Amino acid sequence: MTDRPHLAVIGAGPAGLAATTAAATHGVRVTLLDSGARAGGQFHRQPATGLNARRPQALHHQWRTWERLRDALDEQVRAGRVTHLTDHHVWFVERRSDHFTVHALLGPAQEDPVEVRADAVLIAAGGYEKVLPFPGWTLPGVLTAGGAQAMLKGTLAVPGRTAVVAGTGPLLLPVATGLAAAGVDVAALVESADPKAFLRRTRALGAQPGKVAEGARYAAQLLRRRVELLTRHTVVEAHGVHRLEAVSVAALDTDGRVRPGTARRIACDTLAVGHGMLPHTDLAETLGCRLDGTDVHVDDEQRTDVPGVWAAGETTGVGGAALSLAEGHIAGRSAAARLNGTEPDPRTWARAAKSRSGLREFSAALEAVYAPPARWADLVTDDTVVCRCEEVTAGVIREAVDGLGAGDVRTVKLLTRAGMGWCQGRMCGPGVAGLAGCELAVSRRPFALPVPLGVLARAGGTDDDRSEPSRGDSP
Repeated sequence: MTDRPHLAVIGAGPAGLAATTAAATHGVRVTLLDSGARAGGQFHRQPATGLNARRPQALHHQWRTWERLRDALDEQVRAGRVTHLTDHHVWFVERRSDHFTVHALLGPAQEDPVEVRADAVLIAAGGYEKVLPFPGWTLPGVLTAGGAQAMLKGTLAVPGRTAVVAGTGPLLLPVATGLAAAGVDVAALVESADPKAFLRRTRALGAQPGKVAEGARYAAQLLRRRVELLTRHTVVEAHGVHRLEAVSVAALDTDGRVRPGTARRIACDTLAVGHGMLPHTDLAETLGCRLDGTDVHVDDEQRTDVPGVWAAGETTGVGGAALSLAEGHIAGRSAAARLNGTEPDPRTWARAAKSRSGLREFSAALEAVYAPPARWADLVTDDTVVCRCEEVTAGVIREAVDGLGAGDVRTVKLLTRAGMGWCQGRMCGPGVAGLAGCELAVSRRPFALPVPLGVLARAGGTDDDRSEPSRGDSP
């Protein structure tokens, strides 16, 4: 197998798995690196093996798809065409004249350095949740919607006894139904979007009847469990002393402002809140890949504008698991053909391309409908902490804008330290941009993860013809 071209795939979610099996099937040797202990990514997150879950399929609504992906990967691993590296946290991809070197940190401690040399790289790093601040959002008991779902899928645990699921986006439906099915009393699902907005996008929705039916099934389950659905509502404040005790919600007018006199208080010990997703682009940025807004730009073959680099899934634009599968399939086949020195035949992925087109249109319709309230920043009081790492409040950010003339996220960061902490602005970036009244700019970070200095000192110390992972000493 060592005489075959070598492709490194980063991320073992739907896009990465589809790309890996497609490339391996068509004559390419693949190393699949992923930070998870098991394949599946966030969407197909599995319970830890030691939990001995008897019915893990109860936590997934696309279990058969996951089984096909898992079995296809296992087959390629057994055949020696794929090397699957779990618990590998990729922090940098280095482009050299004739190859790429993927740098990763191994294990939960993320200290043991690993280097993988490959002829090409396919980035399927997924996305992360967009977090918007509001008064009380730092209280224990407040977590992201995806965090609540990950806790349930990965640990079979629930975050509390009584929950409110709030924000905007299609993720709220499976989170609310999953928590309710696990025995949590879901007091309300608070959605800021207006259902009537879907009437203006019937063509895109009508082209995806399966997706519409999926949403209807979730809604039916919530109705059966008597979960109150509050549309065109938003969380105004989270209340509590040492932890969350209740939330205040209020109705929104057509301009996204809170309607006076509509606030009500709901007792709960858990608030799962989400406002959509953002793509992981750090690795693509360091390679010099072009971005379209916050998405990695790709062509019809899922190629970036950097030779030898492909991208698929949420990295190229958030659109869901089905779209990620289609993009991964196309990317894997394209990479295999190009690495084998042949011109790819688009007919080999015609079905995936057709699916990709419709799903992209569908995701664009959802993105337009599920936008955060236009005036959400008006609800953020000056004493609300926005950057949790550096404890920067909304008042300090507003002063940087109004008093010191900051007009972009980077200037706000330099003046206030918002975004200089451990997460490097991943959590607070959307909040800072919203309060500053500017676009969310992509931060040019040299590395995708914090890296020990000892690892940096030894990185790239040798440049032999490695195609298998090479481990260094722990720092």
